[in-house]
Parts: sequence; C-alpha cells; structure tokens
Amino acid sequence: MNLRIIVLRNLLRRKGKAAFVLSGLVLGVSTVVGIISYVEAMTHDINHKLEKYGANILIVPRTENLNLTYGGISLGGVSFEMEEIREKDLERVTTIKNSNNIAALGPLVLGVASVNSHKVLMAGVDFSSAGILKPWWHVQGSAPGEDGVMLGAEAARVLNMEIGNRLKVNGRGLVVTGILEATGSQDDQLIFARLSTAQGVFGKNGRISMAEVAALCKDCPIDAMVKQISDVLPGAKVMAIQQVVKSRMETLAQFKKLSYGISGIILMIGSLVVLVTMMGSVRERTDEIGIFRAIGFRKRHIMKIVFMEAAIVSGLAGITGYLLGFGATKAALSLFSESHSGNVPFSLELAGSAVMIALAVGLISSAYPAFMAARLDPNEALRAL
Repeated sequence: MNLRIIVLRNLLRRKGKAAFVLSGLVLGVSTVVGIISYVEAMTHDINHKLEKYGANILIVPRTENLNLTYGGISLGGVSFEMEEIREKDLERVTTIKNSNNIAALGPLVLGVASVNSHKVLMAGVDFSSAGILKPWWHVQGSAPGEDGVMLGAEAARVLNMEIGNRLKVNGRGLVVTGILEATGSQDDQLIFARLSTAQGVFGKNGRISMAEVAALCKDCPIDAMVKQISDVLPGAKVMAIQQVVKSRMETLAQFKKLSYGISGIILMIGSLVVLVTMMGSVRERTDEIGIFRAIGFRKRHIMKIVFMEAAIVSGLAGITGYLLGFGATKAALSLFSESHSGNVPFSLELAGSAVMIALAVGLISSAYPAFMAARLDPNEALRAL
C-alpha cells in the first residue's frame, strides 16, 4: 500500500472533515474570484464610460505672452503672434499612431456676438461629436440647423427667448430651436450654433478657436497622445486636462485596492478554517499515525500524507471555487449592471490563479498540523491503544 492509496482512503473514510475543508476553501475561493471578476468587469465598464465622458485633451492656438510689470505693479499681459488653427489641419489628428484611441474630435469657434443690444459669447459647435464631448447636455427642443441657434439656460432667461423665437446675431436672423437645460457651468451663458453658422457670423470661415478631444487613454499614455498631436499640429498648443485624467485613474486604482484587500481578508479566514480542521483531524488520528510510525513510516512520510490530503482537497476547491465565482459574477452583472448584461469572459489566467491560491492556502495552513503529526511519539500512540 503506497501513500497515494492511504491518502485517498483517508479522505473517503473521513468525508465529513474533507467536506468541511472543501466547503471552506470553495467559499473563500469563489468569493475572491467573484469579487475580482466583478471588479474587473465593472472597472472595464467604468473606464469605458469615463473615457467617453467629456474631453480630456485640448487643442488651442499657440500664443506668445508678455507680462508687463513696472515698479512691482502688474500692468497685465499682452498676447502676440497668435497662430489660428485651420479647420482642415485637424484632419492630421486622425493620422497619429494612436488614432484608434480618439473617441471624438470636436472643433469650436468662439466669439462675442451682439444679440438684441446684449453682448453674448457665441460658440460654434460640431453637434455630431457633442454627444460624446458633452454627454451631460439635455436640450429642450432640438439641435440647431444652419439657420438656428441653441441657447444656454441663463442666456435664454436674460434674452427672454423661447423655442421658436427669432433673434438677430450680428445682424443675421436666426431661429431658436432649442434651450439647453441648466448645467451649472459657463455653458448656461452661451449661445450655440452649428460650426459653419458661427464661422459665417464671425467671418472665420475655415478657422476655429480651439478643439476638444475625447481620448481613450486605457491602452496608451495620455502624454503620448498629446505629443503625437503636437507633432502633427506644430502651430497649436496641445495639453491634457491632467486633473480629469488623474482623478479617473486614481478612482479605478482605489477601487481595485479595495477588492484586493477584501480578497486577502477572506483568504485569511479560509486559511484559519483549514488550519483548525486539519489540527482536529491530526488529533483524531493519533493512534493511526502511531501505527504508521511503528511499521516503519518516517516523519517525512507522515508529513507527506497530510500535505497530499490538503493538496487534493485544495485543488478541487480551486476548480469548484472558480466555476462558482464565475457563475456568481455573471448573475451579479445581470442583476446589478445598468445594461443587465452578464458578459464576463472566461479567463484561464484567473482560473489558474484560483487553483494556485487554493493550493497555497491549503498547503500553508496544513504545514503546522503536518509538523505536529510528524512529531507524535509512536510509543505513546501505541500505549494509548
């Protein structure tokens, strides 16, 4: 009779103990797999939404500023040598190496317009990309056409305008097709028109004031994209909105750290369950271990029996725990995600990690019981019989 047969018969004879260790490890591994899978799926979803929630790169004209001071008194600054951006130059942005990471590119033209004896800032917008660049916009009415405008909430109040009213912007008659609901930002004071309409009003055909870029920065550094855009647009100043980018990454990093911390605590609890159970099993088998020692088994053989039992149970727990955690993640995403989609990819890497973690927890927790079993005095065990 070799050690493997002894181990298998011991597990079959003590089904209750083996099942208790197995259930404890399965619960711990499945919980860890479920948390990690759920966090990964939610992180991917959150990252995808955050990347598409507004712009994170700005393209503005390059200017040279001269700060004027005399006698310690600041007299303000003067901007000179400003190079305007041509609309057709923006086509170069789509040729950069990471062009696939650009979710939206929105040119803007800005200017002060005279509207019913009021001076109002007017913005020409590419409304086809506004859905990604300005997803928080909620418009009463519709987006303007070539002869229409959209008013911010505060601008509509000051100008006393409603949908369907006509107004003159720098002498050009335009109709109000929509009113932007209050956003709490500077958008509330603006008048919005189509890009071509605003360019015609301000006499800036083919030129823009700035451009906004929504970049998907998950798979590439945002700084690399800034450099690539700067290379194709040498006459413009390209800058990342660092606060937005860093806050996104810090949020996701904290989310992952929390999941790993919870997983570590659960694994510690599982290891304690294995330790206590294996110690109880060793105490119950004092006479059996004494017989093994009496018939010639050495200390390393006794330790090997305990470790083999722990390895078999832990391996089964790792496989079963991954399958249960995988199914639980799919069910949780179906119930709690906004899209109610349980699309979780099967990960061989996570499955292998689950088995390895289960084996590590089982073997490490069994080390002390195995050491205690090997130290049992065979003479005392035989006298107890």
